[in-house]
Amino acid sequence: MSGFYVNRKGALEYLTAPGLEGTAHCFSTRFGGVSEGALVSLNLGVHRGDRPKNVLENYRILGRAVGFDLKNTVFTRQLHTDIVERVGKRDCGRGLIFPVDHACDGLVTNEPNVVLTVFSADCTPVLLYDPVAGAVGAVHAGWRGTAAAIAAKAVEKMVAEFGSRPENIRAAIGPCISQCCFETDADVPEAMLASFGEAANAAIRPVKKAAGKKYYVNLKELNALALRQAGVTAIDIACECTACEPQRFWSHRRVGNGRGSLAAMIMLRGETL
Repeated sequence: MSGFYVNRKGALEYLTAPGLEGTAHCFSTRFGGVSEGALVSLNLGVHRGDRPKNVLENYRILGRAVGFDLKNTVFTRQLHTDIVERVGKRDCGRGLIFPVDHACDGLVTNEPNVVLTVFSADCTPVLLYDPVAGAVGAVHAGWRGTAAAIAAKAVEKMVAEFGSRPENIRAAIGPCISQCCFETDADVPEAMLASFGEAANAAIRPVKKAAGKKYYVNLKELNALALRQAGVTAIDIACECTACEPQRFWSHRRVGNGRGSLAAMIMLRGETL
């Protein structure tokens, strides 16, 4: 696994990936915002019961540090699909300024100053960058999206839309629930084996002494497998586990519905914001 950079500006903390240098990007933590109560402090979800003014201020704080304007964000409406959408400047503000009206768990663009934004609280965020074609992508991969190889489909979308070559694409798999904490029933490994074949076995481990068939599943490695099968070779993988560090990352498994949202964001730099 590749070590991510930990960036701190005052109380704010966010992670960046070595392979995505040249873009403005981040994987957020819980630290550095103005949200209160159970959502303290950097909640980036607009549907978590937070005050809208707090969410907007959280984006302002993060945007000043990372280098984006909150008005240029484009959100997904995540329903654990394998849908990847091309977006551009016409979509800026979608989700934060005006609603998202359709399901989508992945975004790609080749337009500068368009801030692709996906959300997580244990699911796997994947950011993509092609410095040759000048394109970026962002993917939310829950276990269903992982089994549907949405990360690979985002690569395919960049190839189809922008003429990207997979070997030029750099990927970063951000903090999510790791194998140590992602205990599942048999349906999850069965879905992975159906999608990836025997290669998925390396990411599946039976739980010893479990009542019934239980498994530990490595979503990071399975998303890396999907990317490698799509032809991507430069892959940074964060070592952080959101469920191991619920005080640092939002974790649905540890906290349940009374939690905020992390965001993974990426933008091609333009001359002006």
